Amino acid sequence: MNDLFSDRAAQPMLIGAEGEAFDSPDYLFELKLDGERCLCYLDPKSGSDLRNKKNKRMLPQLPELSAIHEKVACRCVLDGELIVLRGKKPDFSAIQRRTLLSNPYKIELASKKEPACFAAFDILYCREKEVNLLPLTERKRILEEVLPADSEHLFRVLSIEGKGRAFYSLTEREDLEGIVAKRKDSLYTFGKRTKDWIKCKNLKDEDFVICGYTLREKGASLALGLYREEKPIFCGHVALGVDRKSLRRILLLPPGACPFGADREKEAAVWVAPSLVCTVQYMTKHPNGSLRQPVFKGLREDKLPEECIVSEEK
Repeated sequence: MNDLFSDRAAQPMLIGAEGEAFDSPDYLFELKLDGERCLCYLDPKSGSDLRNKKNKRMLPQLPELSAIHEKVACRCVLDGELIVLRGKKPDFSAIQRRTLLSNPYKIELASKKEPACFAAFDILYCREKEVNLLPLTERKRILEEVLPADSEHLFRVLSIEGKGRAFYSLTEREDLEGIVAKRKDSLYTFGKRTKDWIKCKNLKDEDFVICGYTLREKGASLALGLYREEKPIFCGHVALGVDRKSLRRILLLPPGACPFGADREKEAAVWVAPSLVCTVQYMTKHPNGSLRQPVFKGLREDKLPEECIVSEEK
C-alpha cells in the first residue's frame, strides 16, 4: 500500500491571507524566505528527493543537496524553501538561475559558486505516519526531533511566539522580505490555501500571470493579471528590459484571447495563453490595482497560474 512518502505526489498548503504585522499568543511567526517552495522526501538509508510545486525533481539542478538525508533521524517529508544565501540573505534571482540550469558543467560550477540550502519549516510525514493533521506546535516539536541540528545545506526555520510586530521590524531593518504568521493550532491540508497562515510583507513583490506583451526597442512590456474567483483581473504592466532569456521564453507562449474584456482588447498587444508566471517588485498598488514603479524580477517556472490570486487582507 502506497503512502505519502512513496507516492511523491503531495502538493504543499498555501498562504491564504495578507495583512499588517500583529502580536498574538495564538500565533507563531517565521521569516518569509525569498526562494522556491519545495517538499523534501528524506530517508537516512535510501537518499534524498526534492520536488517543487509542479512535482519536478530538483536534485539534478542542485546536486549539493543530494546527501541531506544523512542529517535526519528517520524517514520523513519536510515542507520548506529552497534558497541561495548571499550575505546571509536569500537571493531569489540566484535560486531561480540555479533551478533553470541544464548544462551539467554549469550545474557543477554553480553548486560550488552559489550553493543552495533547504530551509525546513514544517514536517508532514514521520516514522511511517502522516502527521499533517496534528496541530502546528506538535509538528514543530516533531521536526525538532527529526532534524535536531542545523547543517550547511539543511536547517530549521526559526519561529517566534506571539511577538509579530517586533519580528517584522527586524525584517525591515535587515531589508528582508517579511514574516509569516501561523496559528499554533493550524492543521496542514495538502494543496489548499489557508487563512490560518498570513503573510506580512516588507518588500512588496508578488507573482503575476503574464497575459500579453508589447515589444519595445529594448525588451518588452508585459500585461499582468491575477485571478479573482477564477476570473483574470488586469494588474498593469511591467517592463521586461534586456532579459533576453526570459523574453525568448515569453515569445514561445501560445496565442490567446485578451482575458480582461473589451476595453483592453483595443491595446496593441500580443495576447497569450495565461500559462507563465513572473515575480514583480513594486512600491505600492494604485487604487485600480495597477503597480507603482514595478520591476521585473524573473519567471517562476515552479508556480501554476491559478495560484496567482488577488490577496485577501486579514
